[in-house]
Amino acid sequence: MKSILQSQDPELYKSIQKELERQRTGAEMIPSENFASLAVLEALGSVLTNKYSEGYPGKRYYGGNQFIDEVEQLAIDRAKKLFGAEHVNVQPLSGAPANIAVYFAVLKPGDTILGMDLGHGGHLTHGHPVTHMTKVFNFVRYKTDIKTGLIDYDNLREMALKHKPQMVLAGFSAYSRELDYAKIKSIADEVGAITMMDMAHIAGLVAGKQLTNPVDTFDIVSTTTHKTLRGPRGGMILCKEKFAQAIDKSIFPGFQGGPHENNIAAKAVAFKEALDPSFVGYAKQIIRNAKALEGVFKDAGIKICHGTTENHLLLLDLTPLGITGKETEVALDEAGITVNKNAIPDDPRKPMDPSGIRLGTPALTTRGLKEKEMKIVGEMIVAILKKPSAASSYRPKVKELMSGFPLYPELG
Repeated sequence: MKSILQSQDPELYKSIQKELERQRTGAEMIPSENFASLAVLEALGSVLTNKYSEGYPGKRYYGGNQFIDEVEQLAIDRAKKLFGAEHVNVQPLSGAPANIAVYFAVLKPGDTILGMDLGHGGHLTHGHPVTHMTKVFNFVRYKTDIKTGLIDYDNLREMALKHKPQMVLAGFSAYSRELDYAKIKSIADEVGAITMMDMAHIAGLVAGKQLTNPVDTFDIVSTTTHKTLRGPRGGMILCKEKFAQAIDKSIFPGFQGGPHENNIAAKAVAFKEALDPSFVGYAKQIIRNAKALEGVFKDAGIKICHGTTENHLLLLDLTPLGITGKETEVALDEAGITVNKNAIPDDPRKPMDPSGIRLGTPALTTRGLKEKEMKIVGEMIVAILKKPSAASSYRPKVKELMSGFPLYPELG
């Protein structure tokens, strides 16, 4: 029996089926990607997409939202329980809009934000010059210590004392170590700054009780709801009660219009899944798998930025191998292994052809791979790094390995 989409739009249906096949047969190792459950996908494709619901539960600008209110309140209550938050806004459309809304909620144009440098593991929205927010706020960016690979907290304190920021921002997209929230909070308190953590990458590891929960210490925490949290693509803001009103007003009506309640429903499903005791085992396995990969790379003499991994990702410096991140990404794609090219700290190369690659374990862990399989994948990556021209010969091996860990078999 054909699906409705297949009958109505066979061209689009075919493209979706090809993407499903790519996901099923390949090894997805981009650390910001994951596989949402079928329950999450069902909520995402539900009739809730038909409803406008500007406002918040109990305070809407349209009628007919009584059941929408139930859905959104479920998402809020589950997120509060999951992270121990005093207040939660589940309406941000994604991580970047969530961060921007926070800046406008608690800062004034021209205020200073001390955030992590993109080239050392931070995120675009933490103050990279190409972003629009740098035209509004004064971003100052701290770095890691090149020798240790760790955030230089002494330098961070010196910068805070010098620049007197109104906000100290933590969080990263390519840093593989745990953060010292107490130390960062102490530095912020010393200069009277608000503390904010962007935990988009590690939210699932926090929910799974494997990494320290920044919600306990920081004023405001933003996150995406996909990545390690394994929900739909979206954003969320958690904060102390004193910031609740400002955050909510910044999201709506300040920054967004009608929320995507189908997406919020899918978030609620993902939060319920993360509250299940089995999610702790999933989070543990993500880190175990990352450590297994690390062991393979270290044994092969491949340079690991930041020294080691304490979370879900690894950043590899390919400079000693004489290859670039771009050509490595392309070669691994030919083998069916998906990673992303990525800058290393103080990278001398251009962003679109940097010196490193970033890879992680959330998606493969969702598929069911454990340390044994991760070592196999890691060994294939090492072989391809040493001889990129042979990459395509590993495609059948990757496909055979992944066939043992079916993705969405219910979809046929």
